[in-house]
Amino acid sequence: MGGGDSHWPELTGPLRQILEGTAAGVGVLDTELRYRYVNPALARMNGVPAAEHLGRTIAEVVPGIDAREDVLRAVLADGEPRETTSSGHTRALSTLRRRYWHGAYHRLTEGGRTTGLVGIVLEVTASREQQHELEQARNRLTLLDAAATRIGTTLHMDTTCGELADYLVPTLAEIATVEVLPFQDAPEARPATKGHLRLRRAAMAALAELREEVGAFGTPGEYVDYQPGSAVPRCLATGRPVISNVPDDETLRRAAPNAGRVPGYRALGIHSALVVPLAARGHQIGTVTLTRVAGSPAFTGDDATAAQDLVRRAAISLDNARRYTREHSIALDLQRALLADPGEPHPDLDVAFRYRPAGTSALVGGDWYETAALPDGRTLLAIGDVMGHSLEAAVEMSHYQAMLRVLAGMQLPPEQILEQMDTLLGRAKAARPATCLVVTADPAGGSCRYASAGHLPPAVVHPDGRTALLPVNPGPPLGTGLGGYRSATAELPAHHTLLLYTDGLVERRGEDIDDSLRRLTRLRLPPHAPADQLLDAVLALAPAPAEDDIALLAATALPYGSTV
Repeated sequence: MGGGDSHWPELTGPLRQILEGTAAGVGVLDTELRYRYVNPALARMNGVPAAEHLGRTIAEVVPGIDAREDVLRAVLADGEPRETTSSGHTRALSTLRRRYWHGAYHRLTEGGRTTGLVGIVLEVTASREQQHELEQARNRLTLLDAAATRIGTTLHMDTTCGELADYLVPTLAEIATVEVLPFQDAPEARPATKGHLRLRRAAMAALAELREEVGAFGTPGEYVDYQPGSAVPRCLATGRPVISNVPDDETLRRAAPNAGRVPGYRALGIHSALVVPLAARGHQIGTVTLTRVAGSPAFTGDDATAAQDLVRRAAISLDNARRYTREHSIALDLQRALLADPGEPHPDLDVAFRYRPAGTSALVGGDWYETAALPDGRTLLAIGDVMGHSLEAAVEMSHYQAMLRVLAGMQLPPEQILEQMDTLLGRAKAARPATCLVVTADPAGGSCRYASAGHLPPAVVHPDGRTALLPVNPGPPLGTGLGGYRSATAELPAHHTLLLYTDGLVERRGEDIDDSLRRLTRLRLPPHAPADQLLDAVLALAPAPAEDDIALLAATALPYGSTV
């Protein structure tokens, strides 16, 4: 048949008439994307005789086309039909600056085996103006696809702003600045200038050869006050991009944050700026300012459209990061405030505490600790971890602390304290479950009694720095209403230290918890060190940044009659 090869049966009758008479280009490719058949229409589109296609790839026949081979290979891989648009030039003569084709591709199989695919292609005709619009749209989609993988990789706001600025240079500008409206209660080094708009500079990026000069205008983290009528306030007031192509100093003075920057701008060669609003979910976040220097064309409406598309996409990630940053800050402040004032132990115990929040990849959790001097001379020690990572978890830990302080005054043994807490929490359906370890330490008697509600076992640090785990009878987490807690006792001689900790100290992603605990027992800590120094040494061995919050409590038994 016309355009066929020896591997294909002859087509006759209506099917041959359809394939050779249609205006649509039809081609069959094997699994290596080599042509096995093309109809006359496709041969005319490509400007190459049908026979010269056979056994050759698309790139070999028409190297001037972006054929989207990634799409074709995806069709071969999963059998899902796909449509795609390609553009460029074939070997056929054309007066068009760029040609466009729309194709539909289907996998071919024989006896359950993939043999190739068939493509049906139509040329999309367009005027020069339409071609320009198509090309601009294609370029914007390419920018958006690339940005999606590079912007918003974390929930840290300034990191996300930095990713946006880094992507914009040199994609759209030589210099890019991302500035955000500060939180209303954010601490500021100085009051804003009267009548000026204040933003916090979250990120800056510039071409390598410009970075030193750009650094003279400030660094990320600083506040910038914008004079009334300058480009940034106008952008925020209208919610629309502002292009400032600056032919003279007076225009530049009006566009700049303040007139004093004009000489520096001129020295740098700045001649065009584009300010784009950052907004998401109906509220403003800040602005993105793009700057071009001498040798680059001035910004146009097409540039503004491309920048808006990018910034809108990034704004959702920025708003998520902004919300996270806000909640993380509140939760961390709350947690630190609650942990800053544990109860006082008896003087025969040297007690120390440490808290380290997780890295920026996780929200603050509900780790907590508490101590209380009991009337009979013993000291109650407790540590716990409310499940979840959020502001709510940090608030919930305050409920656990308050409940424990009340129950401590009843002088109940550890297992009964846990039973009472579990019963009370079980009635409060909204309470989050939590693990908890309660210890009553009696240095005068040289012993301690402890019980666990799903918490990791306590450790004992010997005077020579060796660390050992105490056997524990684990019970269910608090708040489940299951109860059934049992206590255990252990010796606590003078100069021995109880170490209570939350799971962030030992757990590692993908590691069995038993292996994690064995790593703890291999610690060799400073011998005869006070509780404070021991905790510093323990934290020094923890990963940084930690995957989860770490709370630590150390209590060293002092010899009878001595005090810290």
